[in-house]
Amino acid sequence: MLRVAPAIFEAFPEVRIGVVAFEGARNDRDQPELGALLDRESAEAVRRLGTTPVSEHPRVACWREAYRRFGAKPKDHPSSVENLLRRVAKSGPPRRIHPLVDLYNAVSLRHVVPVGGEDLDAVSGDVALRFAGENEPAVRLLGEPLESARPPKAGEVIYADGLGALCRRWNWKEADRTKLTERTTRGFLVVEALPPVGPGELDAALADLAALITEYCGGTVRTGVLDREKPSFRLDSPPSP
Repeated sequence: MLRVAPAIFEAFPEVRIGVVAFEGARNDRDQPELGALLDRESAEAVRRLGTTPVSEHPRVACWREAYRRFGAKPKDHPSSVENLLRRVAKSGPPRRIHPLVDLYNAVSLRHVVPVGGEDLDAVSGDVALRFAGENEPAVRLLGEPLESARPPKAGEVIYADGLGALCRRWNWKEADRTKLTERTTRGFLVVEALPPVGPGELDAALADLAALITEYCGGTVRTGVLDREKPSFRLDSPPSP
């Protein structure tokens, strides 16, 4: 189960989280056409950005404000969508990783929203989007050495399971423990929206992501949206009747 804690909605009442849960996916196939997809989405994102500084894009600025509200400095810890846009504007299309990451990067660029995901076989128990407490376990972040593991700061927004944080500072950096890999067959992706991204725009991004995963990775896909009225989503498939 993925849940959003009530305190998150109290602080950010208009946040909406789109979820794509998938099973039976193939993430180990080399698909050169994904390189062309990333090229197109990167070029289009840069074209739409024009001369606007990345930090001033409305769909980036809303995350900078959210980060400030829970005590993070967006200059030092940019949101995933800001970091991706900056890299693309400076250096061109992102490096190919594997299909699932390539696809969520393409959707993030197309809709200018944060997108990330986790391998469900590496997750322990339920997942919650919540504020970090005072004594969180240390977490090794993606791409960092084992000795760099450190706990989230109290009050920052994290995704966490029964063992600790899966992603720090909301969508800044993911944990190495639950990262998507070429061996991933079941997992979940989140598409996150704050105003000015409206419900219809989030739904469109979610539909794009689900369709791309089905096309390139196969398997079965389920989607849902978490908000104040529906704060939870079942990540594993319900049992057959």
